[in-house]
Amino acid sequence: MKGKFITFEGSEGCGKSTQSKLLYGYLKKKGYPVIYLREPGGVRASESIRNFLLNPKNKISPAGETLLYMAARAEVVNEIIKPALMAGKIVICDRFLDSTIAYQGYGLGIDVKLIKLMGEFATLGIKPNLTILLDLAVKKGLKHREFKKDRIEQRSLSYHERVRKGYLSLARKEPGRIKIIKLDDDMFVTQSKVREICHSIL
Repeated sequence: MKGKFITFEGSEGCGKSTQSKLLYGYLKKKGYPVIYLREPGGVRASESIRNFLLNPKNKISPAGETLLYMAARAEVVNEIIKPALMAGKIVICDRFLDSTIAYQGYGLGIDVKLIKLMGEFATLGIKPNLTILLDLAVKKGLKHREFKKDRIEQRSLSYHERVRKGYLSLARKEPGRIKIIKLDDDMFVTQSKVREICHSIL
């Protein structure tokens, strides 16, 4: 792949969307050929799956939830991510396969090896060049979602603790790809750390 693939990960309320969008705007101003996506989402089919997955009214089994995330991922990889990387563009994505490993694997108990195997199929073997893991205490992150919670955010504190531990475990296993950034109260201080790491691969 000619392009570079940068993903943002982290537990609820960690500021992924804010930081990933700030990086996108920064790189675009610098003249880089960059596109921005969120997961699940990015294309029509994936956005429809997203709406279903996050709706608190819907009851979905752990297995069904995992498969739906994979289906949404397969569509956005096929329609946008792979063609963009082949064309030499920078793709910034708010969440990717690591999210499923953390949320459905460590969080819900789905076999992590199975998730990775399904992930290899859904992503066409595409892996991020760099993953920014924004780390924040679970209780602090969930406070940001206090008044409006989606189906995942409504889960127990112990669930979200498992998700965070899952992310940190992934980072220990892949320190070359996954870079942990402790969230600062000033989002621009955090962003400066993000940019410094990203420049190392650009």
